Amino acid sequence: MFNSSFKTRFLMIAAFTTVISACNAKPVIRTTNPADTGNAPVETRKPNSDYKPAFAGQTRAPGVKTVVPLAVTVINKDLQSPWGICVLPDGRFLISEKTGVLKILKKDGSADKTIINLPEVLAAGQGGLLDVNIDPDFKTNRMVFWDYAEKTSGGSWLAIAKGKLSADETKLENIQVIYRAKPAYNGTLQYGSRILFDKQGNLFVSTGERAGNDIRQKAQDLSAAIGKILHLTKEGKAVAGGPFANTPNALPEIYAYGFRNPEGMAWNPETGDLWEDEFGPRGGDEINLIKPGKNYGWPVVTYGIEYSGQQVGDAIQQKEGTEQPVYYWDPSISPSGITFYNSNVIPEWKGNLFVGALGGSHIARLVIKNNKVVGEERLLKEKGERFRALTEGKDGALYSITDNGKLYRIGLK
Repeated sequence: MFNSSFKTRFLMIAAFTTVISACNAKPVIRTTNPADTGNAPVETRKPNSDYKPAFAGQTRAPGVKTVVPLAVTVINKDLQSPWGICVLPDGRFLISEKTGVLKILKKDGSADKTIINLPEVLAAGQGGLLDVNIDPDFKTNRMVFWDYAEKTSGGSWLAIAKGKLSADETKLENIQVIYRAKPAYNGTLQYGSRILFDKQGNLFVSTGERAGNDIRQKAQDLSAAIGKILHLTKEGKAVAGGPFANTPNALPEIYAYGFRNPEGMAWNPETGDLWEDEFGPRGGDEINLIKPGKNYGWPVVTYGIEYSGQQVGDAIQQKEGTEQPVYYWDPSISPSGITFYNSNVIPEWKGNLFVGALGGSHIARLVIKNNKVVGEERLLKEKGERFRALTEGKDGALYSITDNGKLYRIGLK
């Protein structure tokens, strides 16, 4: 057995060795493991309905908190109702404004160029110039794609256009409208309208069902282009081999259907899957994993209720032949643009989905594991902003535009 003096010396040496080992070890950046926290959900308000989720974790996931200190900076506050944002190859930002203007901002957020020669937009209600994105081959072809509310006989519809950015970056050349999401409707709400490109250079475009009780059922109608996710070539034609290419009376460009107002789409860089978010009415905001040919339920299946407080249809939350949302909110946070974080600058964010919330006035960070939400955080809630769209910058920071004209940079402190 150790005597007292030897035992004391032994413990001191062991402790010293532990300290030396720890000093020589690589620094560890702690990340939150939502599955082990047992944290309460970040949503504390009472739900609008007594509807039950279809599976555990479909709503009100455990709360998590970013560990690394963040620096939040407003780098531009002079935008006019911005709606879409994308990053140019040189790191600058191309931003759409609902009034019908495109702006290029420098990497530091300062003004660079203004483009005003776009087709006339119907800037009313939720309409106007909406999303903007650049061709995957922009470096060589300088093509820009955008969508907007276009006035027509019978009301308005979502139009998709393209044009070549001029050498001086002050105008778009050879503008063409390549697609119009019909039918037209006499209203100015719920156009949807995010634009993504796939690896083949084709477009995915989301369309809203235009809100009216007399038209929203067309989200289930395969002969109508509203309430859908469309898969289009750069010329506005249906991509060959779509899920409804051989379905009688169906539009061959439809990729998925049954959406209310899908204002966000993003690729999951880890899996290559297409993700979407959309507004519910009162509650029932959804995050969906999009698969070809699938029906996402609206307005037959929903976790929301009408703004009046009445049930939607037959108040169905689950129905054979329809897809369940990966995640939903009740009450509503009014989700808009989304992006997956794919940088190594903030390791604990890698693979997380970020959601701009309008009515919720925050940016939701969703931790995704095996296509399930296992943690939720609410960022910038104290700012009181309507966060419209997000993108990851070339510097690994998160950037977000707000309805009142600001561009935020969220990065490491």
